[in-house]
Amino acid sequence: MNEIELMFRTKGMAGFTLYPEKAYLEIKGKLFNRTNFPQTFLWWANPAVKVNEHYQSVFPPDVFAVFDHGKRAVSDFPIATGTYYKVDYSPGTDISRYNTIPVPTSYMAIESKYDFMGCYEHDNHAGMLHVANHHLSPGKKQWTWGDGDFGYAWDKNLTDENGPYIELMTGVFTDNQPDFSWLQPNENKSFEQYFMPYAKIGIVKNATKDAMLNIEFELQNICIKVYATSLYKNISVQLFNKNILVKEFITDISPDQIFEEVFAVEIVGCIEDWRTIIIDENGKELVSYQPELLSEKELPPAATAAKAPSEIEHIEDLYLNGLHLEQYRHATYNPVDYYEEGLKRNPRDSRCNNAMGLLLLRRGQFKKAEPYFRTAIKTITQRNPNPYDGEAHYNLGLALTFQENKSEAYKAFYKATWNDAWQHSGFFELARIDASEKKWLNALKLVNQCLNRNFQNSSAR
Repeated sequence: MNEIELMFRTKGMAGFTLYPEKAYLEIKGKLFNRTNFPQTFLWWANPAVKVNEHYQSVFPPDVFAVFDHGKRAVSDFPIATGTYYKVDYSPGTDISRYNTIPVPTSYMAIESKYDFMGCYEHDNHAGMLHVANHHLSPGKKQWTWGDGDFGYAWDKNLTDENGPYIELMTGVFTDNQPDFSWLQPNENKSFEQYFMPYAKIGIVKNATKDAMLNIEFELQNICIKVYATSLYKNISVQLFNKNILVKEFITDISPDQIFEEVFAVEIVGCIEDWRTIIIDENGKELVSYQPELLSEKELPPAATAAKAPSEIEHIEDLYLNGLHLEQYRHATYNPVDYYEEGLKRNPRDSRCNNAMGLLLLRRGQFKKAEPYFRTAIKTITQRNPNPYDGEAHYNLGLALTFQENKSEAYKAFYKATWNDAWQHSGFFELARIDASEKKWLNALKLVNQCLNRNFQNSSAR
């Protein structure tokens, strides 16, 4: 499936695959910036889940705090102890439970080193998990209309018969909404996500696309539960204490053969000393978990509004505030105000000049944009004709191309290719100019150089 969104012309593609004998849905996503300019994007997958009073969100065990949209507010998690969405949860309320949240509420995990999130229904002992590389997919979110009259009214409006519901949202290249990331000209980003059902093992402590694990400690008993997304014969469930193997179980597991074993020990002691590893018959680790000693962590501060340009001390901060407003597509603050304040203080500042030129370029004011790029280039080449970054040369090439000054644009684009980051886009623009002048062999050579630097370009278009 694919779509081109109309504001910024970004192409989004998603392939959905079901595999034989595998109880998960694989989603392969691609994002492609089809334009000459850097663009920002936001990608969240958004499954809806039917809920009742027995529903619980399953976030990784290291998630200790959650943010609202735009990080405007923060709450400890899963036990909220303060005011969040104008609800007083003190002295302590488990907001992972649907029936404890009376008003429309979002929360997004601030960080986690785990690759999963999901949900579980304690009445029918079943749930759903999402698994993705947390380095690329840090976004873990729940949204609910709330367990109250206002929420019930919206549930009734938005579902025929499967309300109330919550949204379990998973973000790729983002951890909040809004939390846009950049796509450079002609850049392609790709990723994988997995969604899967699971049953009978409760609140998962760790998960992969192959298996998920829960371990619970009670008095002198340790309960281990394992669910797998396909049939694995003769797997080894190993329980270690301080790296010493204490118990091993050999068993078969599958979606309808769920492993559960209660193991009695003389002294549980520190739960951080216990580690469980699930290994298949070929020696591959399917999933593992070791509890961590969770020290008291300080809640991160909520986001604050940007200062007025005149109140910001450093030019770099003016540039970064303007760039932030562009990146997050802010509706009420104008990045121009910050760039112009920076140029008022230093008219030769390369960052603010390049940013102002790019803003004008996006708006079709090509002639007005050109001097800003030339000033930026003059600044960054004042000591050396070969700058560290080629963006200003590339942008100057665009401004000149749009003014039909192809010979000068050609020189600027070629200079941009001296820097690795701008090679594929620079070669692409050079090929366009040669093709427009019917210099076909040279254009072909340049296209191949472009594809050598960005081979994904060929498939994304």
